Amino acid sequence: MDQGIDKPLVMPEPPPGVPALSRLLNNRHALGLLFMLPTALLLLVFLTYPLGLGVWLGFTNTKIGGTGEWIGLANYTYLAGDSLTQLALFNTLFYTVVASVLKFALGLWLALLLNKNLPFKSFFRAIVLLPWIVPTALSALAFWWIYDAQFSIISWTLVKLGLIDRYIDFLGDPWLARFSTIAANVWRGIPFVAISLLAGLQTISPTLYEAASIDGVTPWQQFRYVTLPLLTPIIAVVMTFSVLFTFTDFQLIYVLTRGGPLNATHLMATLSFQRAIPGGSLGEGAAIATMMVPFLLAAILFSYFGLQRRAWQQGGDK
Repeated sequence: MDQGIDKPLVMPEPPPGVPALSRLLNNRHALGLLFMLPTALLLLVFLTYPLGLGVWLGFTNTKIGGTGEWIGLANYTYLAGDSLTQLALFNTLFYTVVASVLKFALGLWLALLLNKNLPFKSFFRAIVLLPWIVPTALSALAFWWIYDAQFSIISWTLVKLGLIDRYIDFLGDPWLARFSTIAANVWRGIPFVAISLLAGLQTISPTLYEAASIDGVTPWQQFRYVTLPLLTPIIAVVMTFSVLFTFTDFQLIYVLTRGGPLNATHLMATLSFQRAIPGGSLGEGAAIATMMVPFLLAAILFSYFGLQRRAWQQGGDK
Protein backbone atom coordinates (compact mmCIF):
# COMPACT_ATOMS: atom_id res chain seq x y z
CA MET A 1 0.00 0.00 0.00
CA ASP A 2 1.22 3.48 -0.83
CA GLN A 3 0.93 4.88 2.66
CA GLY A 4 3.68 7.48 2.09
CA ILE A 5 1.77 9.34 -0.63
CA ASP A 6 -0.10 12.37 0.66
CA LYS A 7 -3.63 12.58 -0.68
CA PRO A 8 -5.49 15.90 -0.93
CA LEU A 9 -7.99 16.53 1.82
CA VAL A 10 -11.49 16.33 0.40
CA MET A 11 -14.40 17.37 2.58
CA PRO A 12 -17.27 14.87 2.37
CA GLU A 13 -20.40 15.98 0.58
CA PRO A 14 -23.42 16.36 2.88
CA PRO A 15 -26.29 13.98 2.18
CA PRO A 16 -29.38 15.24 0.36
CA GLY A 17 -31.88 17.13 2.46
CA VAL A 18 -29.26 18.86 4.61
CA PRO A 19 -29.99 22.60 5.14
CA ALA A 20 -28.25 25.13 2.92
CA LEU A 21 -26.21 26.51 5.85
CA SER A 22 -24.67 23.11 6.49
CA ARG A 23 -23.86 22.75 2.81
CA LEU A 24 -22.22 26.20 2.92
CA LEU A 25 -20.09 25.29 5.94
CA ASN A 26 -18.96 22.09 4.23
CA ASN A 27 -17.75 24.02 1.19
CA ARG A 28 -14.10 24.89 1.89
CA HIS A 29 -14.07 27.82 -0.57
CA ALA A 30 -17.15 29.39 0.98
CA LEU A 31 -15.81 28.69 4.46
CA GLY A 32 -12.52 30.40 3.57
CA LEU A 33 -14.38 33.48 2.36
CA LEU A 34 -16.44 33.45 5.53
CA PHE A 35 -13.31 33.45 7.70
CA MET A 36 -11.86 36.33 5.63
CA LEU A 37 -15.00 38.44 6.00
CA PRO A 38 -14.14 40.04 9.42
CA THR A 39 -10.68 41.05 8.20
CA ALA A 40 -12.14 42.40 4.97
CA LEU A 41 -14.62 44.51 6.93
CA LEU A 42 -11.85 45.90 9.14
CA LEU A 43 -9.75 46.79 6.10
CA LEU A 44 -12.75 48.37 4.42
CA VAL A 45 -13.61 50.54 7.44
CA PHE A 46 -10.12 51.47 8.65
CA LEU A 47 -8.10 51.44 5.42
CA THR A 48 -10.15 51.66 2.24
CA TYR A 49 -12.59 54.32 3.46
CA PRO A 50 -9.90 56.67 4.89
CA LEU A 51 -7.81 56.24 1.74
CA GLY A 52 -10.77 57.01 -0.50
CA LEU A 53 -11.77 59.98 1.63
CA GLY A 54 -8.22 61.34 1.54
CA VAL A 55 -8.04 61.05 -2.25
CA TRP A 56 -11.38 62.83 -2.57
CA LEU A 57 -10.35 65.62 -0.17
CA GLY A 58 -7.24 66.19 -2.30
CA PHE A 59 -9.49 67.40 -5.12
CA THR A 60 -11.36 69.86 -2.90
CA ASN A 61 -10.59 73.07 -1.01
CA THR A 62 -11.95 71.69 2.24
CA LYS A 63 -10.99 73.57 5.40
CA ILE A 64 -11.43 72.49 9.02
CA GLY A 65 -15.04 73.24 9.94
CA GLY A 66 -16.20 73.54 6.31
CA THR A 67 -17.40 71.17 3.61
CA GLY A 68 -15.35 72.56 0.71
CA GLU A 69 -15.91 72.46 -3.04
CA TRP A 70 -14.55 70.38 -5.88
CA ILE A 71 -11.55 72.18 -7.46
CA GLY A 72 -10.04 69.36 -9.51
CA LEU A 73 -6.24 69.41 -9.82
CA ALA A 74 -5.82 72.90 -8.36
CA ASN A 75 -4.20 71.60 -5.17
CA TYR A 76 -1.72 69.46 -7.08
CA THR A 77 -0.91 72.30 -9.49
CA TYR A 78 -0.20 74.62 -6.58
CA LEU A 79 1.86 72.03 -4.68
CA ALA A 80 3.94 71.21 -7.77
CA GLY A 81 5.25 74.79 -7.74
CA ASP A 82 5.39 75.17 -3.95
CA SER A 83 9.00 75.45 -2.78
CA LEU A 84 8.24 73.95 0.64
CA THR A 85 6.59 70.89 -0.91
CA GLN A 86 9.57 70.44 -3.23
CA LEU A 87 11.92 70.68 -0.24
CA ALA A 88 9.82 68.14 1.68
CA LEU A 89 9.97 65.75 -1.29
CA PHE A 90 13.75 66.12 -1.47
CA ASN A 91 14.05 65.57 2.28
CA THR A 92 11.84 62.50 2.11
CA LEU A 93 13.77 60.89 -0.74
CA PHE A 94 17.14 61.73 0.81
CA TYR A 95 16.01 60.50 4.23
CA THR A 96 14.56 57.28 2.80
CA VAL A 97 17.47 56.38 0.51
CA VAL A 98 20.29 57.07 2.98
CA ALA A 99 18.51 55.49 5.97
CA SER A 100 17.42 52.41 4.00
CA VAL A 101 20.93 51.78 2.62
CA LEU A 102 22.49 52.11 6.07
CA LYS A 103 19.85 49.90 7.68
CA PHE A 104 20.38 47.23 5.05
CA ALA A 105 24.19 47.26 5.30
CA LEU A 106 24.30 47.28 9.10
CA GLY A 107 21.33 44.91 9.44
CA LEU A 108 22.90 42.36 7.07
CA TRP A 109 26.23 42.58 8.91
CA LEU A 110 24.46 42.08 12.24
CA ALA A 111 22.41 39.15 10.88
CA LEU A 112 25.56 37.42 9.61
CA LEU A 113 27.20 37.98 12.99
CA LEU A 114 24.23 36.61 14.96
CA ASN A 115 24.06 33.60 12.65
CA LYS A 116 27.46 32.42 13.88
CA ASN A 117 27.96 30.13 16.87
CA LEU A 118 28.53 32.83 19.47
CA PRO A 119 28.31 32.46 23.26
CA PHE A 120 25.04 33.79 24.71
CA LYS A 121 23.64 33.95 21.18
CA SER A 122 20.00 33.90 22.30
CA PHE A 123 20.63 36.73 24.76
CA PHE A 124 22.20 38.94 22.10
CA ARG A 125 19.35 38.21 19.68
CA ALA A 126 16.87 39.38 22.31
CA ILE A 127 18.89 42.52 23.08
CA VAL A 128 19.02 43.45 19.40
CA LEU A 129 15.22 43.73 19.33
CA LEU A 130 15.07 46.41 22.04
CA PRO A 131 15.34 49.48 19.75
CA TRP A 132 12.45 48.09 17.67
CA ILE A 133 10.29 47.33 20.69
CA VAL A 134 10.68 50.74 22.35
CA PRO A 135 7.86 53.13 21.30
CA THR A 136 8.93 55.60 18.62
CA ALA A 137 8.01 58.64 20.72
CA LEU A 138 10.24 57.47 23.58
CA SER A 139 13.10 56.82 21.17
CA ALA A 140 12.70 60.30 19.72
CA LEU A 141 12.73 61.87 23.18
CA ALA A 142 15.91 59.97 24.05
CA PHE A 143 17.62 61.19 20.89
CA TRP A 144 16.33 64.70 21.57
CA TRP A 145 18.32 64.67 24.80
CA ILE A 146 21.34 63.10 23.10
CA TYR A 147 21.30 65.88 20.48
CA ASP A 148 20.51 68.73 22.91
CA ALA A 149 22.64 71.83 22.29
CA GLN A 150 23.48 72.21 26.00
CA PHE A 151 23.29 68.72 27.53
CA SER A 152 24.35 66.44 24.65
CA ILE A 153 26.30 63.42 25.89
CA ILE A 154 28.01 63.23 22.50
CA SER A 155 29.24 66.82 22.67
CA TRP A 156 30.24 66.40 26.33
CA THR A 157 32.33 63.32 25.50
CA LEU A 158 34.04 64.98 22.56
CA VAL A 159 34.83 68.07 24.64
CA LYS A 160 36.32 65.94 27.42
CA LEU A 161 38.46 64.11 24.87
CA GLY A 162 39.68 67.43 23.53
CA LEU A 163 38.34 66.80 20.01
CA ILE A 164 36.07 69.86 19.99
CA ASP A 165 36.01 73.09 21.97
CA ARG A 166 32.26 73.77 22.03
CA TYR A 167 29.03 71.82 22.01
CA ILE A 168 27.55 70.80 18.64
CA ASP A 169 24.07 72.05 17.79
CA PHE A 170 22.91 68.84 16.13
CA LEU A 171 19.33 69.99 15.55
CA GLY A 172 20.12 73.64 14.82
CA ASP A 173 22.01 73.22 11.54
CA PRO A 174 19.98 72.02 8.52
CA TRP A 175 22.36 69.32 7.30
CA LEU A 176 23.35 68.22 10.80
CA ALA A 177 19.65 67.90 11.62
CA ARG A 178 19.06 65.77 8.51
CA PHE A 179 21.86 63.35 9.38
CA SER A 180 20.86 63.32 13.06
CA THR A 181 17.31 62.23 12.23
CA ILE A 182 18.68 59.61 9.82
CA ALA A 183 20.91 58.24 12.61
CA ALA A 184 17.90 57.96 14.93
CA ASN A 185 15.87 56.18 12.25
CA VAL A 186 18.73 53.79 11.48
CA TRP A 187 19.16 52.93 15.18
CA ARG A 188 15.47 52.12 15.41
CA GLY A 189 15.19 50.22 12.11
CA ILE A 190 18.29 48.01 12.20
CA PRO A 191 16.69 45.34 14.47
CA PHE A 192 13.81 44.74 12.05
CA VAL A 193 16.19 44.25 9.12
CA ALA A 194 18.67 42.16 11.11
CA ILE A 195 16.15 39.75 12.65
CA SER A 196 14.27 39.33 9.36
CA LEU A 197 17.47 38.57 7.43
CA LEU A 198 18.61 36.27 10.24
CA ALA A 199 15.41 34.27 9.79
CA GLY A 200 16.25 34.01 6.09
CA LEU A 201 19.80 32.86 6.85
CA GLN A 202 18.41 30.09 9.05
CA THR A 203 16.64 28.58 6.02
CA ILE A 204 19.85 28.14 4.00
CA SER A 205 21.07 24.54 4.21
CA PRO A 206 24.52 24.13 5.84
CA THR A 207 25.34 21.45 3.27
CA LEU A 208 25.71 24.18 0.65
CA TYR A 209 28.48 25.80 2.67
CA GLU A 210 30.10 22.42 3.32
CA ALA A 211 30.15 21.67 -0.41
CA ALA A 212 31.57 25.13 -1.13
CA SER A 213 34.31 24.64 1.49
CA ILE A 214 35.29 21.30 -0.06
CA ASP A 215 35.65 23.07 -3.42
CA GLY A 216 38.00 25.61 -1.83
CA VAL A 217 35.61 28.55 -1.99
CA THR A 218 36.63 31.56 0.13
CA PRO A 219 34.24 33.09 2.71
CA TRP A 220 33.61 36.09 0.45
CA GLN A 221 32.77 33.82 -2.48
CA GLN A 222 30.43 31.82 -0.24
CA PHE A 223 28.62 35.02 0.67
CA ARG A 224 28.51 36.26 -2.93
CA TYR A 225 27.51 33.06 -4.71
CA VAL A 226 25.60 31.14 -2.01
CA THR A 227 24.26 33.42 0.73
CA LEU A 228 23.32 36.51 -1.27
CA PRO A 229 21.43 34.80 -4.13
CA LEU A 230 19.39 32.65 -1.73
CA LEU A 231 18.73 35.64 0.51
CA THR A 232 17.67 37.95 -2.34
CA PRO A 233 13.89 37.25 -2.06
CA ILE A 234 13.96 37.95 1.69
CA ILE A 235 16.00 41.10 1.10
CA ALA A 236 13.44 42.32 -1.45
CA VAL A 237 10.53 41.91 0.96
CA VAL A 238 12.36 43.22 4.04
CA MET A 239 13.71 46.28 2.27
CA THR A 240 10.30 47.02 0.79
CA PHE A 241 8.81 47.20 4.27
CA SER A 242 11.82 49.19 5.46
CA VAL A 243 11.37 51.72 2.66
CA LEU A 244 7.63 51.97 3.37
CA PHE A 245 8.23 52.54 7.09
CA THR A 246 10.94 55.14 6.40
CA PHE A 247 9.14 57.00 3.63
CA THR A 248 6.01 57.40 5.76
CA ASP A 249 7.89 58.17 9.00
CA PHE A 250 6.04 60.75 11.06
CA GLN A 251 6.43 60.21 14.80
CA LEU A 252 10.22 60.34 14.92
CA ILE A 253 10.50 63.56 12.92
CA TYR A 254 7.55 65.27 14.56
CA VAL A 255 8.76 64.61 18.11
CA LEU A 256 12.44 65.26 17.37
CA THR A 257 12.39 68.37 15.15
CA ARG A 258 8.81 69.09 14.00
CA GLY A 259 10.31 69.73 10.57
CA GLY A 260 12.93 72.24 11.66
CA PRO A 261 15.31 73.92 11.46
CA LEU A 262 14.17 76.02 8.50
CA ASN A 263 12.03 73.10 7.27
CA ALA A 264 15.22 71.08 6.70
CA THR A 265 13.72 67.89 8.13
CA HIS A 266 10.14 68.26 6.93
CA LEU A 267 9.01 65.05 5.26
CA MET A 268 5.91 64.60 3.13
CA ALA A 269 4.11 63.01 6.08
CA THR A 270 4.91 65.83 8.52
CA LEU A 271 4.15 68.53 5.95
CA SER A 272 0.82 66.89 5.16
CA PHE A 273 -0.09 66.93 8.85
CA GLN A 274 1.04 70.54 9.26
CA ARG A 275 -1.00 71.79 6.31
CA ALA A 276 -4.08 69.75 7.23
CA ILE A 277 -4.39 70.04 11.02
CA PRO A 278 -2.51 73.08 12.41
CA GLY A 279 -2.86 74.90 9.07
CA GLY A 280 -6.51 73.95 8.63
CA SER A 281 -6.21 73.16 4.89
CA LEU A 282 -7.50 69.60 4.76
CA GLY A 283 -7.54 69.60 0.96
CA GLU A 284 -3.85 70.53 0.64
CA GLY A 285 -2.84 68.10 3.36
CA ALA A 286 -4.74 65.27 1.69
CA ALA A 287 -3.20 66.13 -1.67
CA ILE A 288 0.32 65.96 -0.21
CA ALA A 289 -0.48 62.58 1.33
CA THR A 290 -1.89 61.33 -1.97
CA MET A 291 1.30 62.42 -3.76
CA MET A 292 3.16 59.85 -1.65
CA VAL A 293 1.18 56.94 -3.15
CA PRO A 294 3.20 56.57 -6.42
CA PHE A 295 6.44 56.21 -4.46
CA LEU A 296 4.87 53.61 -2.19
CA LEU A 297 3.59 51.68 -5.21
CA ALA A 298 7.12 51.69 -6.63
CA ALA A 299 8.38 50.08 -3.41
CA ILE A 300 5.64 47.43 -3.61
CA LEU A 301 6.62 46.63 -7.21
CA PHE A 302 10.18 46.17 -6.02
CA SER A 303 8.92 43.53 -3.59
CA TYR A 304 6.85 41.92 -6.35
CA PHE A 305 9.87 41.44 -8.59
CA GLY A 306 11.77 40.01 -5.63
CA LEU A 307 9.06 37.41 -5.15
CA GLN A 308 9.14 36.64 -8.86
CA ARG A 309 12.84 35.92 -8.54
CA ARG A 310 12.04 33.54 -5.70
CA ALA A 311 9.54 31.69 -7.90
CA TRP A 312 12.23 31.42 -10.58
CA GLN A 313 14.70 29.98 -8.08
CA GLN A 314 12.17 27.37 -7.00
CA GLY A 315 11.52 26.28 -10.58
CA GLY A 316 8.24 28.16 -11.00
CA ASP A 317 7.13 30.24 -13.93
CA LYS A 318 8.48 33.76 -14.27
